[in-house]
Amino acid sequence: MAWYKNIYDWLEHRLQLEGPIKHEIMHPVPRKTASWWYVFGSASFVLLMLQIVTGILLGLVYAPSAAHAWDSLQVLNHDLPLGWFLRAMHGWGSNFMVAVVLIHMAQVFLFGAHKYPRELTWVLGVFMLLMTLGMAFTGQVLRFDQDSYWGLGIGASIMGRVPFIGGPLVHLMLGGPMINGATLTRFFALHVFVIPGTLLAFTAMHVWMVLKLGINEWPTPGRIVRRETYIAEYTELAHKDGLPFVPGAVWKDLVFSAAILFAVAVCAAVFGPYGPTGTPDPTIIATVPKPDFFFLWLYTVLSFLPPELETPFLLIVPPIAVAILVALPFVAGVGEKSWWRRPVAVFSVMFIAICFGVFTHLGTYTPWSPIMNAWSGAPIPVELLHNRTPLERQGANVLQQKQCRNCHQLGGLGGQRGPALDTVATRLTEDQLIRQVLQGGGNMPAYGAALSPAETTALVAYLKTLRPHYQPPAVDASRGVVAMNTK
Repeated sequence: MAWYKNIYDWLEHRLQLEGPIKHEIMHPVPRKTASWWYVFGSASFVLLMLQIVTGILLGLVYAPSAAHAWDSLQVLNHDLPLGWFLRAMHGWGSNFMVAVVLIHMAQVFLFGAHKYPRELTWVLGVFMLLMTLGMAFTGQVLRFDQDSYWGLGIGASIMGRVPFIGGPLVHLMLGGPMINGATLTRFFALHVFVIPGTLLAFTAMHVWMVLKLGINEWPTPGRIVRRETYIAEYTELAHKDGLPFVPGAVWKDLVFSAAILFAVAVCAAVFGPYGPTGTPDPTIIATVPKPDFFFLWLYTVLSFLPPELETPFLLIVPPIAVAILVALPFVAGVGEKSWWRRPVAVFSVMFIAICFGVFTHLGTYTPWSPIMNAWSGAPIPVELLHNRTPLERQGANVLQQKQCRNCHQLGGLGGQRGPALDTVATRLTEDQLIRQVLQGGGNMPAYGAALSPAETTALVAYLKTLRPHYQPPAVDASRGVVAMNTK
């Protein structure tokens, strides 16, 4: 075995890592922190490593293009040995990672570990949670099936509601006005490079601060955090009633992390990978897309909110929630840590957990919209076809075939997800109708890739006839001004 030692000595002489590593892994921690309540952070890190390793292997096969993404996943599922298991490990690892990170955040909050001097540790944790959700969302998009296509459409709709910069943000996210090959390339870069790289950097900073500031002590009732005395009190506690992190506390982290990996493997083997389901088809509105579990609560809320409240909710509630989380350690950075003496904190966690559980459960069977109940087979009212030209009647056929009435009422029948079309010609000009059909907007997806130029022309021609006879069609006022100036 002497040659092993020679290699080790050669490396140590040049890197000199033994001293710093020994110092960190042997640093004392309060004895009560060697508890099963303190294992979620290390399990989150292990799951991140699992995602990176399985993601690299999947990236060797996956083709981030609209023409080949779905086929490359079929190759992984059916042609490569254990390719399906690799995809399943990556998918279930994502679910477990989101769940464990959420539990870790709740445990940190209940144990008062966000208080002085760990404020920045908490703030980094908040952004790491957001990046974990971002990595999960971008990964779902890369499946590029019906669910991911419509999920991305909903995400683009949410992004487009941002005042002033919503349109440019959607173009930046999609690589254009609609979902196409450039969209997958951008999400692939986000999922594989940008988000994991940033998450690894934040994780390194997070671990560094945990090592330097120490693991939060057990929240004993009556032990008050004071900025003037806390560090001295913590140092005394760690040395008088402490034990080395290795092996005193680390073995529970290793056991729990191994159990989590085993659970991921069991779920992967039993339930298999997620999708992909059918190839994306923007004309199939009745697909009833479902996001992965970590976004089901949002799916449910948006399904039951009245349309006029969706935009205020999306633009106000999430930013306020993030701001509250970031501000928490600065507003409540001292005082009692024990949950026994912080009833508001306990109630908040219980309330959020119950709401999350209930909304997630409802999301498993909640329709995309409770009032989106039209059938594409219902005929267009006869009175709306009288005195129409052949081109306009062809447009009515396009309206029927593309299932537009799943979302829009016409003649009092149809879905209510979008506005009724009976008076659409009084609200939108011809140019605006063309732009809305091709590029979408609001809750409406873009149909530019699903309609031929002839179909678009016919559909817009028919839509231009949908107005009461006593109301004039919408006009572009700027054209009148230009015409007057040219005379």
